[in-house]
Amino acid sequence: MNAIIQKIRQDLRQNSDEATKHSFQRFFKEGVTCYDVKTGVVGKIATSYWNEIQNLEKDVIFELCEELYRSGYCEEAFVVSFWVPKVTDRYEPNDLALFKRWILQYINNWATCDGLCNHTVGNFIERFPDSIQELKHWAISDNRWLKRAAAVSLIIPVKKGKFLDTVFEIVDILLLDSDDMVQKGYGWLLKEASRKHEKEVFEFVVNHRKVMPRTALRYAVELMPKEMRAVSMKNC
Repeated sequence: MNAIIQKIRQDLRQNSDEATKHSFQRFFKEGVTCYDVKTGVVGKIATSYWNEIQNLEKDVIFELCEELYRSGYCEEAFVVSFWVPKVTDRYEPNDLALFKRWILQYINNWATCDGLCNHTVGNFIERFPDSIQELKHWAISDNRWLKRAAAVSLIIPVKKGKFLDTVFEIVDILLLDSDDMVQKGYGWLLKEASRKHEKEVFEFVVNHRKVMPRTALRYAVELMPKEMRAVSMKNC
């Protein structure tokens, strides 16, 4: 296992790019640790090593993922985000507790949060829909990334029209949160929900526009027609 991790890190170091360094850092308020490798290159590296490890036991793959997370490097976290959804058909109900622990221990910026949650946790929720109740507990956490995770974990399912009632329940919990990372997360969720449920999301936004932070509101109505956006933003 250590040999694979070391080879991945060597490949990442060898593909460091100075131009990427300057463009990448500007997307984060938090300090982030990176090799400065282009996302497409990271994807190719992840794919290459996935071909080596895909037949390993799921728990061994997850151990490799945790070792990558421990480094704190964004690109190593992106490799995890590529690998874990590949074993969706091997998920078990108790895996959600592991994903939660990874968020609490290793996630420290929006990119690694979304990278893990969009597909890994999103796929899990689709596979075990009863577990969606756990996201409501995440939404009341004191941890900003777990709160964002409660919203962005539903991005992929909601694009398919699923779980709308839960979307509104989670947004209700997060509605007045002062953290812009949380606001952007649930605003994004409402935006994606509007693809299949424009009327319902529009009504929700209009009913809450007086208290919804403007950051979240602007995200939520981004895909709506101009007239709807104007009504949503009026007097707020």
